[in-house]
Amino acid sequence: METPISVQDKKDFVRWFLNHYQLKKRESVWILNYLINHEAILQHAHFVDEVEFCPRGILISAQGVKAPPFRFYKDKVMTTDAEKSFHDIRLNQEDPLYIQLNFDQANQSARYAAVLEENPYVPLNHYLTAKDKKLAGRLLDISLLEHQKQQLERDIDEALDNGDKQTFKRVSTLLQKVKQELAEIADK
Repeated sequence: METPISVQDKKDFVRWFLNHYQLKKRESVWILNYLINHEAILQHAHFVDEVEFCPRGILISAQGVKAPPFRFYKDKVMTTDAEKSFHDIRLNQEDPLYIQLNFDQANQSARYAAVLEENPYVPLNHYLTAKDKKLAGRLLDISLLEHQKQQLERDIDEALDNGDKQTFKRVSTLLQKVKQELAEIADK
């Protein structure tokens, strides 16, 4: 299990962030300053990526990045109204608050990495590309056909052992079809 990030570390990071970046929306500065001064909220704050999947999250962007200036998400509803979000944060201090900060070279910032947590709400297949999905489907098809082929080979052995020509012919035909399907998938 991950070690929880201390309130002091979060506070230090937010101060650093505010001192080094100009935010696209001035209300974002007010909200972050409010967080610094309210440890109860920071205790339940988590810095994550893909905040739109979280039950309650805030997205704040600095100048110089191609991202929306400000968004607040609550129960799959999004608003750009910073005042509404501020009131929600102020009134629900014990609820988890997920924060995504967009700024230049965020993915290379050791300071951000130190407070960044894995987002538990991102769907498992979110980062899969269409190519990944196609490959996974192909592997699944091959696996199922290989299993079917093995079962048919066992059925053929049993038919031979029992001298059952009719079952042998029927299962041999099925086996040929499965082998043909496997060859077609392998050629893709």
